[in-house]
Amino acid sequence: MARIFLSFTPGARANYYGDKALAGLRALGEVRLNERDQPLDAAALAAAAEGCNVIVSDRATAAPAELFAACPQLAVFQRCAMDIRNIDVAAASAHGVLVTHASAGFITAVAEWVFGALIDVARGISSSVVDYRSGRSPPPVMGRELRGSTIGVIGYGQIGRRVCNLGLAFGMRVLVADPVARVDDAALTQTSLDELLAAADHVVCLAPALPSTENMLDSQRFSQMKPGAVFVNASRGNLVDEAALLDALDSGRLAGCALDVGRAPDQMPSPELARHPLVVATPHIGGLTPPAVEHQALETVAQLGELLRGGMPIGAVNAEHASRLQALRSR
Repeated sequence: MARIFLSFTPGARANYYGDKALAGLRALGEVRLNERDQPLDAAALAAAAEGCNVIVSDRATAAPAELFAACPQLAVFQRCAMDIRNIDVAAASAHGVLVTHASAGFITAVAEWVFGALIDVARGISSSVVDYRSGRSPPPVMGRELRGSTIGVIGYGQIGRRVCNLGLAFGMRVLVADPVARVDDAALTQTSLDELLAAADHVVCLAPALPSTENMLDSQRFSQMKPGAVFVNASRGNLVDEAALLDALDSGRLAGCALDVGRAPDQMPSPELARHPLVVATPHIGGLTPPAVEHQALETVAQLGELLRGGMPIGAVNAEHASRLQALRSR
């Protein structure tokens, strides 16, 4: 029987790894829970997971090389998220540990967050709410309609496609910039990033976080944007030069901004940007809906079940180096 350590804190379990997934995990082996209120560092994680051959991890729990060196019985490190940038996959491979990640179950959730944020910024909803809750009467402010405006979507992945379809449903002109994907929908206009930034009233960043996209939205890019445009980041904070974004807001180049991600811990929006009067910020909740969360949690259960049956699940990152799997399966 597998011995499994679930790294989610009690608070994170409540939101990201529900009872149904936990019951499924327990059907596959002995499950040990993390009872600390903070994410575990490598040393604490190794101690807490001592003797376990499977770790099911949340996105905030890093897995550096020292973790794999300190866990001789570990055979599988599962990530209940897509992002594995804080996992040293090379070190895992060197120790024969399989790394897996979950697929995107949050496509609809994030796309809907994007439009909720766009409407909020366009109509000043959050500002009015803050005033009313503080005992002030907010002044009526002229808003902007999404219909008839131009939305520019950077990145034509699964979420990008959904955002484009919603943009069309709102009656928007939709531009797409993606150097890899091909846009076949005649209702959309594929263009260069330069042209998109110059023409879009709303710029939505949905590109992947890669070395090549680090600080992709820098001072030059923000200066290319249409005056009075709105910037939305629902991807990763790594794509944005935050000092440049702050300058664009302070200078009046941008009319507003919505952020669900940033460079604060656990990919949260950075406090300095989040408190800016032109920014609507949320604490990385774009994918925090029951269907989205359950999808990824249950996928980790399905992956482990497949491994125990002798298969190799979709989401395996380094299957060719997983030399410790046999010991797990023989239990």
